[in-house]
Amino acid sequence: MSVASLERTKLPTAEDLWLMPSNGSRRELVRGVVREMPPAGGEHGEIAGDLLVALGAHVKSHRLGRVVAAETGFVIAHDPDTVRAPDCAFLSNARAPDRLSKRYVEATPDLVVEVVSPDDRAEEVSDKVDQWLRAGVSLVWVVHPRTRIVVTHRPDGQARILREGDTLSGDEVVPGFELTVGRLFE
Repeated sequence: MSVASLERTKLPTAEDLWLMPSNGSRRELVRGVVREMPPAGGEHGEIAGDLLVALGAHVKSHRLGRVVAAETGFVIAHDPDTVRAPDCAFLSNARAPDRLSKRYVEATPDLVVEVVSPDDRAEEVSDKVDQWLRAGVSLVWVVHPRTRIVVTHRPDGQARILREGDTLSGDEVVPGFELTVGRLFE
């Protein structure tokens, strides 16, 4: 095989994704494949924003670490590279670097929040959760606006469905954080 053929078959890296010119779409890199996503809708944005504000206020007031918003890319795998951007993420003081890079974050979040959009396929959501957990995330919250539930996922395979009257808790991952699930859908 020629060098030119090898270069053509080389998968994009996190660095390649970072250097791509913006075309207005959101992009992630999944196992070396660039995926473009349409902008999120209003309901999605409001839920993600409300969670970001509540989680961020709690984390800042208790000096637990850092909370980052959607569009923050995390490099969660190499060879092939995967860069994911959750709707919201928490990094504890133990995991967060002293200063966040201007580029993608190379640290693994403790908590990741994904809000399901109407065009998200169940298989893609499940794959995303699995990738986060394999990367070392301790807790993943998947918010389902259509059914008004939140499913929490743990690395041990434990998944829990929370309904509107239930309490979404940070447990030991974000100590002291609690929010009634129904508040996300008001």
